[in-house]
Amino acid sequence: VQLQASGGGLVQTGGSLRLSCTASARTFSAYTVGWFRQAPGKEREFVAAMWRSSGGTYYTESVRGRFTISRDNAKNTVFLQMNSLKPEDTATYFCAADKWILDVVIRNDNAYSYWGQGTLVTVSS
Repeated sequence: VQLQASGGGLVQTGGSLRLSCTASARTFSAYTVGWFRQAPGKEREFVAAMWRSSGGTYYTESVRGRFTISRDNAKNTVFLQMNSLKPEDTATYFCAADKWILDVVIRNDNAYSYWGQGTLVTVSS
């Protein structure tokens, strides 16, 4: 499965961006998908995920209420709508996917087998 992330850019504090991640898998609906981010000098961290079957969503606390993960299975695409952006949201954002993830590890980056190349989000103060 190949993932292609896009939509990053430079935005002012309080602004919005929508990231997209398009997959090559024909049965994309069978994959749990996640977004992670990595700021310069920091470890990669979990941002949001959507369960493959129920569509249940998970968020890290710092983005809850500001970010929304969604998917369009017909277009093999997952989105991350980011509102009320803050300078601390500045990072390279990665999408990830896997078919076989237990919900207890859905926030763990090493649970995902497939990764996109990353898209840079910069929030200016």
